[in-house]
This record gives sequence, C-alpha cells and structure tokens, in this order.
Amino acid sequence: MSTTEVESDFFRRASRWKLIIVLLLFALLLTIIISLNVGYAQISFTDILSILGEQFPILDNIIDSSLINQQNTSIILQIRLPRIIAGVLVGAALAASGVLYQGVFKNPMADSYVLGVSAGAAVGASLSILFASGTAIFGFRLIQVAAFFGSLFAIFLVYNISRVGSRVPITTLLLSGIAVNFFLYAIVALVEVIAGDELTSIIFFLIGGFSNVHWLDIFSVTPFILIGIALSYFYARDLNMLALGEENAQHLGVNVERVKKVLLILASLVTAAAVSLSGLVGFVGLMVPHITRLVIGPDHRILFPASTIIGAIFLVICDSVARVVATPFASTLELPVGIITMLTGAPFFILLFKKKKESYAL
Repeated sequence: MSTTEVESDFFRRASRWKLIIVLLLFALLLTIIISLNVGYAQISFTDILSILGEQFPILDNIIDSSLINQQNTSIILQIRLPRIIAGVLVGAALAASGVLYQGVFKNPMADSYVLGVSAGAAVGASLSILFASGTAIFGFRLIQVAAFFGSLFAIFLVYNISRVGSRVPITTLLLSGIAVNFFLYAIVALVEVIAGDELTSIIFFLIGGFSNVHWLDIFSVTPFILIGIALSYFYARDLNMLALGEENAQHLGVNVERVKKVLLILASLVTAAAVSLSGLVGFVGLMVPHITRLVIGPDHRILFPASTIIGAIFLVICDSVARVVATPFASTLELPVGIITMLTGAPFFILLFKKKKESYAL
C-alpha cells in the first residue's frame, strides 16, 4: 500500500472509532436515565430530568422546583443515582482491567480473579467486618480501605513469588496467582466459620452489590479508577504489539517486562478500587472484553475504550434488573447485582468453552 492509502485507511478507521465511542456514550447516558426510572417508587421521566436539571447552575433558573416532589428528589439523588454512578464506575473499571489482563496474558479467559486481586479484597473486607465493623478512617469506611489494600497486597505477593530475576514469566505468574487465590480464599472461609453475627455482611460483600453505596464511597474511589483507566489507554499500542508475541514486541521497540509490570499494576489498582466499592462482582471483566473483541475487533485502541463503556452499560443494566426482579415477591427485597452477573456470565462461560471445544475438534 502507498503512503496515501495507508493514511486514508487510518483516517477512515479513526472516524469509525469516534462514531462508535459517541454512540456508546449516548447509549450509556440513555441507560442511566432509564435506570433512574426503575424501582418500586414510580417517578416519571419528566420529574427525573427536572431533578437532574436542577443540579446544573444554568438550568436551575428555568426549572420550576415547586412542581417537583421533594421525596422523589431524595430518592433520585440519594438512593438511585449514587448506585447507578457506582455501577458505571465499577463496570467500566472491571471491563477495562479485563482488557488489560487478557492483553498481557494473551488469553481471553483472564480476569481479576486470576491473579488473586479479588481474593485479596475478600480477605481485607472479611477481616475488617469481623474485627472492626462500622469503623471509619478519615471519613472512609474501613471495609473499603481494607478491601483496597488487600487487593494490592495480593498482587504484590503474586508478582514477587513469580518473579525470576528481572523477568516475570506469564506461566509462572498464572500459577502463582492460582496458588495465592486458594490460600486467600481459605482465609476467607476461616473468617466465615468464626464470623457469627457478621456472617451475612461478609457473604453480601462476596456476592457484590450497590445497596449500601453512598456518595462519599464513590468520591473515594473515583480518582483511582479514572486515572488508572486514562493511564492504561496510553499503552493500547503496546498491547497491540504484545499480541504479536513478546519477542516480536521486543523487536518493535517495546520494553516488554516494564510494560507488563505497569499494566498489571494499573489493572490491579483499578480492580482494587472497584471491588472496594461493590464487593466481588464476577464475570464483567471476562465477558465484556471478549464480546467487544468479537464485535469491534482486536485493536486495543478501540477495544479498550469501547469495552470500558460497554462494561459500564452492562453493570448498570444488571443493577436495574437486580432492583426489580424480586419486587413481585417482596417490595423491599432486591438481589445483589453479583448474582445477576453470575447468572448471565456462567452460560456465556459455558458457550465459550463449547466454542473452543468445537474449534479443537476441527
């Protein structure tokens, strides 16, 4: 291909990618608005838009606040909106980290559970619930702080166990992650045995959900998630090079060991922040990147941002379903969102295995 044709092809792809991102962002906004309407209390879309518009300095003078029910305002701003924003952040974080893990390991089955990040969060949260339930540090709930540092400790442990000199072989890293996972979940099981009255709280964290999320919880993790995702995007080209094989990537000028280390740290940091907010929400980091790769393609320059937005959309939808699926049986009952993602993800996992099996048979 001539230089002109290459440039033309690049601009054509760039225009297509921009259109995809704009459409996905519009879909995310639409999903958020619709989700604000979902719940036991019926609130019209007109009231929802008026309540949201009141929060903006330019629009608050146009909207007649006397027509808005204050109870509806409290439901939208203090109950539904925080958990929806939490769903956006956690879904985006888990999907983004899933792309990074799958890119580093060159394996569509890789996610945060592989390296023990989620298990580390489970240990930290379980111990904080058992020994210091309700304690806060600088206004932040201890369970969040403990889950966050538990995740970071797990990845630090796995990384140092698997390191061979200055290198970290992928196979060794995977095996170390599996071993540390078993060890950490054994600690969680031990804590559950002796938990007593705190057992329910531990179980709900292990399932994952947003029923107890507050604005302060969201503000505490947002910088870690947004900065981690933004920094990760700058390595999209390096991920494309890694997909060609580590030797080829090295020849193309990629410092493979440094890139792997940075990406694993960023993925684990983002996952740790997300898990500390929601608990263990499974399958998002596995399923969303894989489906996005099939639909959009393997180029990480579009795969990464698209998966991030689709992850946010997916988890907000799952949380909306979790809020209403049990309403016919009890108006105050809701399912943890982790149950919905597992019910969705498990069949997907089976289909993925079936597809792999069929490809081997051929």
